[in-house]
Amino acid sequence: MGVGLQLRQSQSLVMTPQLQQAIKLLQMSNLDLSEYVAQEIERNPLLEVAPPASEDKRDGNHAESAEAPAAPADLSSQLREDNHNRAEDTFDTGLENVYADQSVAERQAEGAAAAAEASGPVSEEGAGWTAVGKGGSSSFDSSDFDLESTLAEEKTLRDHLLGQLGMTSAPHRIRAIASYMVELIDEAGYLKADEGFVAERLGASEVDIEAAFKLIHGCDPAGVGARSLAECLRLQLIEKNRLDPAIGALLDNLELLATGKLQKLMKICGVGQEDMREMIEEVRALDPKPGARFYSEIAQTMVPDVFVRKNSMGGWAIELNTDTLPRVLVNERYAAEVGKGGKSVKAYLSECMQSANWLAKSLDQRARTILRVSSEIVRQQDGFFEYGISELRPLNLKTVADAIDMHESTVSRVTSNKYISTTRGVFELKFFFTAAIGAIDGGDSYSAESVRFKIKKMIDEEQINAVLSDDKIVQILRADGVDIARRTVAKYRESMDIPSSVQRRRRKAESVL
Repeated sequence: MGVGLQLRQSQSLVMTPQLQQAIKLLQMSNLDLSEYVAQEIERNPLLEVAPPASEDKRDGNHAESAEAPAAPADLSSQLREDNHNRAEDTFDTGLENVYADQSVAERQAEGAAAAAEASGPVSEEGAGWTAVGKGGSSSFDSSDFDLESTLAEEKTLRDHLLGQLGMTSAPHRIRAIASYMVELIDEAGYLKADEGFVAERLGASEVDIEAAFKLIHGCDPAGVGARSLAECLRLQLIEKNRLDPAIGALLDNLELLATGKLQKLMKICGVGQEDMREMIEEVRALDPKPGARFYSEIAQTMVPDVFVRKNSMGGWAIELNTDTLPRVLVNERYAAEVGKGGKSVKAYLSECMQSANWLAKSLDQRARTILRVSSEIVRQQDGFFEYGISELRPLNLKTVADAIDMHESTVSRVTSNKYISTTRGVFELKFFFTAAIGAIDGGDSYSAESVRFKIKKMIDEEQINAVLSDDKIVQILRADGVDIARRTVAKYRESMDIPSSVQRRRRKAESVL
């Protein structure tokens, strides 16, 4: 044994904070990206939001005609030399096209000064009102108008029920038990607890628990507080005074109605076909989720990240949605003005400048990567854009990654939570990656999504006297050249929530009654 000194050279990939930031930005959706950029702007004093293209152009024209004061350049040049080079080595674009010479505040101040000079002298009264600021505007075209701020808060099911319980003349202990039960009601209006659970928690008698149940069942909407679907429908029929022994027997055997065993159900209820048809229509008119109306959510509009349009040459033009791409600028003028302090201030500004450069470059690289991946997807799936889903080709991440010389993980991150707007609708980028199903004659494979489309189309067009079984669907697909197994057909059918041939036959027979 002995002590020796050896020198080795090796390469390794280090996940620096900047690289982690770039990867995280790549897989963010446009909403998450906007929120992240807003947080960075709030944290970093050198970052600010770039104005829209039209405003930027207008401010640029004004800046050319106005005489801008000279800014100190000593600290700015030093920060650029120390920090910009590190960002340049990581990405493939220069920084000279990213940043402007003026900040947003300076451009707005100059624009306001120019407007004041053009409008002439302002009276003292007008100046006083101008200094107050903008108030409410009666114009809906105003940029300050916010429709969401005028919306009232929606009343929840809990508040609706508690308000009704407070107006009842029931004893206090019964109302207290009922108020506790209201907290156990889910969004659909069902009470997910039995008498024993509530009695054990509150130490109440069964008589008081049953009285509390009846108190809740008497509240609006009818059927709220039920413990099962049958009880929910029964409460609604009682409220309408339509509960009779025949329809009560129907509610006790809802599983027979779900499976389409109408003959057996008619025998249990003791009614004929006409009465059974009327009873089924009456049950279907009831609300199986009485509490759902109080839980309406504002639908978020799906904003596409990429647009695809047909160009004049017969091909497809791919364009990024600039509205979903936050533009940030680095205020170098502000950095130069406040950087006259000590070493601690310069060190802090240097860190902020480096972080701002990395964010700007990461956003630019993210946009370029999304455009490259989207362009390759459109090239691979041009048949879908031209003829529809029947021409969707099998595609995987490796095919796209090899074509654009990227790693599969990068393509996977790009296609997550990103949407593309086409002439056939808005789709997630991952929609175009489907498994391959072989052809019988050894030709081109079929996309799994196109095979699903064929199966659904065949089932939608089937007649009551010719319901297609899974074996029959396999025969038809094989006749068209698709090499598919019966279990695969069953799996695709179940993924589209299509019942079996036996259930479909019973439902079609039920519709004829």
